[in-house]
Amino acid sequence: MSYEFQRVKYDDLNSRQQENYNFQKVAAHLADFGFNGIRLSDDWQGADFIACHVDGQTFLKVQLKSRLFIQKKYSGKDIYVAFIHRNKDKTEDIYVYPHDVVRDELLARGEKTGTLTESKSWKVGGGYSWGHLSKGMKEFMQKYRV
Repeated sequence: MSYEFQRVKYDDLNSRQQENYNFQKVAAHLADFGFNGIRLSDDWQGADFIACHVDGQTFLKVQLKSRLFIQKKYSGKDIYVAFIHRNKDKTEDIYVYPHDVVRDELLARGEKTGTLTESKSWKVGGGYSWGHLSKGMKEFMQKYRV
C-alpha cells in the first residue's frame, strides 16, 4: 500500500490543527539549532512547549502564536514567543523572541505614537498583535528570525 502525499493548505485547518502544524514547523526548525521540542498538554507556566538544547543547560518555555504578539499575562514568566510569518510570496519566516524584551522595546517604540498603549486590545484585553509585519517591523524583528 502506498500513500500519495499532498500538501495541506494552512487556512483549511481548524485552530487546533493550525496549532499542531505550527508546533511541528517551529520544533523542526529549532532542531537545526540543537533544540528538542517537547509539547505540553496544557499551558504550563504560559508555555505550549519546552525547547531543550543539546548543551543540557538551556531550556526555553515557548508560547506558540500565529503572529507577533505581546500580552501582559506573560510578563515576568521568562516566556519566549514563536510564530511563523507567512510572506506574500508564500515563503515563511520563523521568529522566536523573549517576550519581555520585545514587549519593552515595542512599548518604548509605541510611546511615540501611543498606538499600542492607547488601543482597546491593550487596555481591555491586555494584549496587542500585528497581523502583518511591515518593512520596518521586519527590520525590528530581524534579530529574532531563526
